[in-house]
Amino acid sequence: MAAHYCHHLVECAPRSFATVADALRAADWAGTGAGLYGAWRAQIGQPRDTLNVITVSQAPVDASAVEPVLGGNSAVRNVTHEPMRPTLRPSSAAPPIRQGNYAFRWFELPQANWPEFLALCEAAWPGFEAAYDSQVVGLWQSELTRAPGARALLLTRRPDLAMWERSKQPANADEQEVRARLSRRYDLCESTWVYTTTLLGASDQQDTVRWT
Repeated sequence: MAAHYCHHLVECAPRSFATVADALRAADWAGTGAGLYGAWRAQIGQPRDTLNVITVSQAPVDASAVEPVLGGNSAVRNVTHEPMRPTLRPSSAAPPIRQGNYAFRWFELPQANWPEFLALCEAAWPGFEAAYDSQVVGLWQSELTRAPGARALLLTRRPDLAMWERSKQPANADEQEVRARLSRRYDLCESTWVYTTTLLGASDQQDTVRWT
C-alpha cells in the first residue's frame, strides 16, 4: 500500500521554535493515524520561528486528527496542512536522519507539463547526486491542486550551503548536462520558489548545536 504524506507549516511565537519542535518529537502520535517523517527549522527564506513538518501515514491524513499534536502547544500561532502523494521518491517511509542543508522547493506548473517534468527529474538526479554529494529525499505532488494545474514539493539534502552554491556552477560537461535538464524543468513551471532548512533530530548532530 502506498504511503500518504502531508506537509505542515507550523508558525510559532517568537523564540519558541525549539520548544515546539521538542514537543513535536516527543509527542504521542499513536492516536493521529500518522507518524512523524521529519521536522525542519528555518534557515534561509522563512521566518526564524517557522517549522516545516512532514507526516506519513497508511491512509490520507485527517488534519483534525493531527491538529491536537501540531497545534496544541500554546506557542503555536498557526498551522496549515497540505496532503501530498509521493511520485518518483521517496520509495519507502524511512525518514531522513543525516544533518545537512535541506532545500524545500515548490513548483506550480500546468498538468500537461507534468510527464516531461518527471522525466527530467528522473534523468537529472543520478548525475546531480553523484556530482554534489547530495540526495533527493522526495518529490511529492500536492493533493490540493487539480488539473489543469499541478503543484509539487521537492526536498533535497546537500551537506552544506557551500555545496548549494557549488551545485549552481557546473564544472564539466556532465554537470552542464545535469544543469541543462534542471533548467528545462524550471522552464516548464509557472512558478517556483525555495527555502532552506536544517533537520531537527538528526542522528549526527546534537540538539545544543541545532539551536544556535
